[in-house]
Amino acid sequence: MQIKNWHILVSAFALGIVTAWSIIKLITLLSKKPNRTILIKIRNNITSVLYFFFPTLFSAIGLGAMRDHSQANSAMLFAVSEILLVGVSAWLTIRIVILFEKLFLDQLDLSKPNNNQERKLFTKVKFIKRLVIIMVLILAGSLLLISFEEGRKFGLGILTSAGIVSVIVGFAAQKSIANLLAGIQIAFTQPIKIEDVVIVEGEWGRIEEINLTYVVVVIWDLRRMILPITYFIEKPFQNWTRKESNIIGTAFFFLDYKTPVQELRDYLMKILNENPLWDRETAALQVTDTKDQYIVVRAIMSANNASDAFDLRCEVREQMIEYIRTTYPESLPVMPVTTKNIPS
Repeated sequence: MQIKNWHILVSAFALGIVTAWSIIKLITLLSKKPNRTILIKIRNNITSVLYFFFPTLFSAIGLGAMRDHSQANSAMLFAVSEILLVGVSAWLTIRIVILFEKLFLDQLDLSKPNNNQERKLFTKVKFIKRLVIIMVLILAGSLLLISFEEGRKFGLGILTSAGIVSVIVGFAAQKSIANLLAGIQIAFTQPIKIEDVVIVEGEWGRIEEINLTYVVVVIWDLRRMILPITYFIEKPFQNWTRKESNIIGTAFFFLDYKTPVQELRDYLMKILNENPLWDRETAALQVTDTKDQYIVVRAIMSANNASDAFDLRCEVREQMIEYIRTTYPESLPVMPVTTKNIPS
């Protein structure tokens, strides 16, 4: 590259900076107007990348226009500009993908009681974002390898000489590929979703994260159980909220045959009507079994979610026991007394 041509490169770089500054300034001014949520998110997520993208783009165009194949310096600078442009373009694409994800997720209301549909969409969007980002990185890496002859030869040399190593890597990658395919299956068939209540490995918990290769389950005592994503394809587990968010809770009582069941049923409804955790969908009290010395009474009640259902069950159990103890003490089970081991 001749010295006199450096002013073209400097001019292209300066034009890129001016273009980036102008676009960012325009976005900033427009975002200050009311009801400009989209522009605010664009300003917060993309503007910093534009300062690098436009100068790199214009510099690459300038270098391409004055490229002299007979000069090593010119070829080297052009190769470097291509590498930088691919890297910055990949960065900008990833930021755009993240921007679209945020714009979409902001439309979802995960705080409402019955948020099953929102959690489905949340799970799909999160997975698709990660998949697209991986594809962008793979494409960027491929473009970097084939952008110059030396790199292309180096890549082909590695591929042709890999031999046994490639076979070993292939076998080692089977698990990762299986996890990736399982993640795709889960994202669209959705046996689990974000915030689903599940029982896995004998533990009650909530789905906190669904990543490409693993799932994070928050156990009731705030421990995190990390499971490979294939677990939810290959092994049985319980999902309490797959179809809807509301949960039916139960409370069992073992009482004497003298128990006035209808009075207990009326008192259960009184408790539920006064409790804000009950969603007013399901409630019942029934004798579900009989034994030699006692009957089994089951109370069921519904709540908007698993957490409310657990608290509601505890409160109903406490109040019912206190009511039976003070009002119908004869209904409490009595253990038979034997004189077999009592000394005379």
